Amino acid sequence: MSRRITAAVTAVHGWVPDRVLSNHDLEQMVDTNDAWITERTGIKERRIMDRGVGTSEVGVRSVRALCEKRGIDPQEIDLLICATVTPDHQFPATANIICDRIGAKNAWGFDLMAACSGFLYGVTVGAQFIETGKYRKVVVVGADKMSSIIDYQDRATCIIFGDGGGAVLLEPNEEGLGVLDSLLHADGSGCQFLHQKAGGSVKPATIRTVEAHEHNVFQEGKSVFKFAVTNMADVSAQVMERNGLTAADVTWLVPHQANLRIIDATARRMGLDDSKVMINIGRYGNTTAGTLPLCLWEWEPRLQKGDNLILSAFGGGFTWGAVYLKWAYGG
Repeated sequence: MSRRITAAVTAVHGWVPDRVLSNHDLEQMVDTNDAWITERTGIKERRIMDRGVGTSEVGVRSVRALCEKRGIDPQEIDLLICATVTPDHQFPATANIICDRIGAKNAWGFDLMAACSGFLYGVTVGAQFIETGKYRKVVVVGADKMSSIIDYQDRATCIIFGDGGGAVLLEPNEEGLGVLDSLLHADGSGCQFLHQKAGGSVKPATIRTVEAHEHNVFQEGKSVFKFAVTNMADVSAQVMERNGLTAADVTWLVPHQANLRIIDATARRMGLDDSKVMINIGRYGNTTAGTLPLCLWEWEPRLQKGDNLILSAFGGGFTWGAVYLKWAYGG
């Protein structure tokens, strides 16, 4: 009797640009200060990409390094999913641009837009292609160039976001490792609290929309925080409960890096000590779909085969969810 095929992460890599935008730099741009930002978000600095360089650059650098690390040729990739809200263009898909630039000539791909939950959605979708037995190598990229849609005169949003991301390779596994469960949610009524006003089909770009800064992120912070702190914590605990996991069983919480207080609330709801929580928000800020792969990349040397990971996120839209992942290799 054949064993169930699951989708295991067999390689991970991330990339961030060199340019650092610190809280002290922002003090020169808007009415804010380092202490205020740090206390409310936990962020000290974020990375910013150069103008004229698109989100695909994050994917290209991450996937090239991932293939080298795994010892595979990009032509072996079957499918590439790019989770992003800042695509290079409205079309073609940024996934297609990444495939072309890395030489993944045998892959097809598409972009997936679920804001900060995009990487979770992408991993869940990618895992199902592996589970069918039809595909053997699926790459999921989570990447965003948030600086391209941020108004650096708006102190409510410019302090939060940065640029960067990463990618994972999913391959078949029959040892019970990999993506074992997921809970994903969406609530479109949250659009009013976190969205980009113009640039879509409802409100195409005009001189007026540009002058009004309507192509930038709009966020009503208090409402977003209230929804995020409750739903991200609840869904993480629910995934634990339905898989019979206790706090002692969870090796790592991999939380979306939006706000340190939201991360802390999620860890407390799961009964986890701080030593089990991946946190790099202080150095990178919120890279939207890029936060989770960046965490996995940074903690990769500490991960061991069989470790139980809970990946959790909340994003604009609203979108939120959690994934139970059993790590497939040693660091």
